[in-house]
Amino acid sequence: MKANRNPNEPISNLEIGAVIEVDGTHIVAELDPKITELTRVYGGIIYPIGQFGSIIKIHFGARLIFGYVGRLRMKSEYEREKGLTPESGGTARIIEADLFGEGEWTFDNTEWKLDFERGVTTFPLPQQKVYLTPRTELGFIYGEGTGPTILLGEHVGSGGTPCYAEMNDLLGKHTAILGSTGAGKSGTVAAFLHSILDRGKDANHSKWHPQIVVLDPHNEYGTAFPNHVRLCTDEDSLRLPYWLLNLQETIGLLIGKTEFVATSQANIVKTALLAARRDAAQTVSLKAEKINVDSPVPYTIDRFIHHIKNSTDMPTQASKQDSWNSILNKMEVLKNDSRLAFMMKEWDGTADPLLSIVKQFIGDSDPIRIVDLSGVPNEVAGATSSAIARTLFSVKLWQTREERESNPVLLVCEEAHRYVPNRGEAQYEAAQDAIRRLAKEGRKYGIGLMLVSQRPSEVEATVLSQCNSWIVLRITNDSDRSHVQGILPDSLSGLTKVLSGLRRREAIFVGQAAVLPSRILIRDLVEDGKPLPRSQDIDFDNGWQSDPITDQRLAQVGKRWRLQSRQVKNE
Repeated sequence: MKANRNPNEPISNLEIGAVIEVDGTHIVAELDPKITELTRVYGGIIYPIGQFGSIIKIHFGARLIFGYVGRLRMKSEYEREKGLTPESGGTARIIEADLFGEGEWTFDNTEWKLDFERGVTTFPLPQQKVYLTPRTELGFIYGEGTGPTILLGEHVGSGGTPCYAEMNDLLGKHTAILGSTGAGKSGTVAAFLHSILDRGKDANHSKWHPQIVVLDPHNEYGTAFPNHVRLCTDEDSLRLPYWLLNLQETIGLLIGKTEFVATSQANIVKTALLAARRDAAQTVSLKAEKINVDSPVPYTIDRFIHHIKNSTDMPTQASKQDSWNSILNKMEVLKNDSRLAFMMKEWDGTADPLLSIVKQFIGDSDPIRIVDLSGVPNEVAGATSSAIARTLFSVKLWQTREERESNPVLLVCEEAHRYVPNRGEAQYEAAQDAIRRLAKEGRKYGIGLMLVSQRPSEVEATVLSQCNSWIVLRITNDSDRSHVQGILPDSLSGLTKVLSGLRRREAIFVGQAAVLPSRILIRDLVEDGKPLPRSQDIDFDNGWQSDPITDQRLAQVGKRWRLQSRQVKNE
C-alpha cells in the first residue's frame, strides 16, 4: 500500500449499512436500502455482500472492529421477534455478526501495517457504518501465524487469501478431520500431508525428514504418495509378530472379554507369557530376572504352549482342563489362519528381530509409511492398530529428550471410529487404550495424532476431546453435526450452521492451529500437480460403457479371494 494513502480512512464504495443493535459481541446491522447488487467492486476485486461467514468491519476512530457474518434475514422478521410492530418497508434487510477482533493501521517509515489482535475491547455504537473488509486487511487478519506454518488452502469469500496452519499446534497437539462420505476427507488428509512434505522446500530447509505413519483401512492413500513405504499384510511387507503384543493385547487375542472364565484364563496366559519371554532373554542378551510380562522380548510359540501345558495349576483330570485347552485350541486356530501370517509367523529363536520391526515405522526411508489394513480381519484389527500405536509410543517414551526433539512422529488414524469406537467392544479394547494414551500423553513425547472419521459421534469421546484443532467438512447426519457442535471450542457463533451445506473440499477450521477460526477451501491437489488418493467415486456411466467382465478375469478375482491376497502369481 502506498505511503501517501491513509488506510484508516473509510472506503465509501465498501459501505453496506449501519449498526442498529449492539448486544455484547453480537451486533445487528441494517443494509443500505439502496443496495440492489449482491456485490461491490474495489481495486479490481469483487466482494460479495452479506455472505455467511464473511468478515465485516466498523471504524471506531483509529480502531477497526471486525466481525463474522452469522445470520441474514428480513428486518420485519427481526422486529416481530423483538415483539415490535414492523415499521420498516417489506424489503429492508439486516445482517447479524459476532465481533471477534480489532486492529489499527500503523506506518513504519516504509509501509502501512495492520496490527490485528483477537478479542474485542472497543464496542461500536448504533448508527455507526458497516463496511466490507478489503483483501489487503484480510491478509493481515488471517495472517501467516507466528511460528512454522503450512499452507492448507484459502479462506472462503476472501478473494483468495491463503489459509495457513500453525504446524506445531496442528501436529503436536493433535487434530481431528471430520466429514461425511464424499465431503473430501481423504483429499484433505492427502493435501495436509503434501503440505507437510513441501514445508522443507518452501522454508528452504537444508534437511527435511518428516516421520508420518498412516493407518489406511481402505488402501486408498498409496496412489497419493507414489514413493511411500507400503506396509501390507497380504504382501508380507508388514510384520507385527505375536511376541510384540503386550499382556492385554495377547489376552484379547486368545481369550477376549466374553469368556466366563476370562479371569482364570488371563492368569494362565500371564504366567506362560512371562516364562516364555524369560526363556529367550539370554538369546537377546538380557537377564531373565529383568524381563516383565510386557517386555517386547521374542519367544517361540512352542515354549509358550509348553509352559501352559506344564503349568503347576493345571488339574490332572481332563474334565477340569477346559480353561487351558481353550487357550491351546485358540492358539492352534490362529497359527493355521493364513490371514494372520503377518502376526503368527514363529520366531526362529536366533537373531533379535526388534530393530527390524521398529524400522518399519521409524527410520531413514521415505517420510510416508502407509499401513494397508484392508486385509486385516476384524477380530485382530484392534490388536493390530493397538500394536502399531503402542510401538510408536513406546519408542518415544524410552528415547532421550534430545532424541525425541530430533525425531517427532505423526500417526494418522483414518476411519478412527473403526479402531477407537465409543462402544465397549472387546476386540477394540486394546486399541482404545493405546490410542487413548497416545492422545493424552503423546505431545509430551513427540508423537502427534491425526484422527479422521466420517462418524464423529461414534469415535471414543476421550480420544476426540484431546484434539486441539478441528477441520470439519460437510456433515449431513444430525447426530454427528450436533456432536461436532458440542465439542468444537473457540467456534464463533454461526460457523457451524453451514456444516450440512459445505461444498466438497470446503471446511470449518478452528482450534489452536488456526490463526483465526474460519471457513476455508482446502488446496486442490490436481491444480497443484499432486496425485490424489484412490477415493474417487466409481463412474457408473463410463464403467457400463466397457465390455462385460470375462470368465477368465472372474476366475482370477476368485483366486485372489480364496488366497486373501492381491498379489497372486501366474495371473
